Amino acid sequence: MLYVMKKEINSLSEIEIDACPFQITLSVIEGKWKFFIIYTLMLNGTLRFKELERAIGRITSRMLIKELKDLEANGIVRRKAFATVPPTVEYNLTEMGMTLEPIISAMSEWGKKSKELNKASAHIPKALGTA
Repeated sequence: MLYVMKKEINSLSEIEIDACPFQITLSVIEGKWKFFIIYTLMLNGTLRFKELERAIGRITSRMLIKELKDLEANGIVRRKAFATVPPTVEYNLTEMGMTLEPIISAMSEWGKKSKELNKASAHIPKALGTA
């Protein structure tokens, strides 16, 4: 679910045309886990649900399902279900999802540089504390 200008919406198609592009981007990839999901799919390509869950770690199945549904609704992730027993589901990035690669890569680079700069002062942002 997206929130643009304090208005609850369910997909990108409901976003007002004049909404701030930066706000739209943040609304699509907001939250703790969406970055991990996108980054993991960028690195690994197509993954089954359990493979994705294991690759991310520390995420609950319930939260992963919720975040994948949001990303799928926004055209970032593609879900492919197979009629097998037990059911098999695979996820990968859509073309729109792949366009996030420069953003995710830039954030990763910033994190590496920040880590190096903060190593000397032993300062790590509080948000990165252990959960």
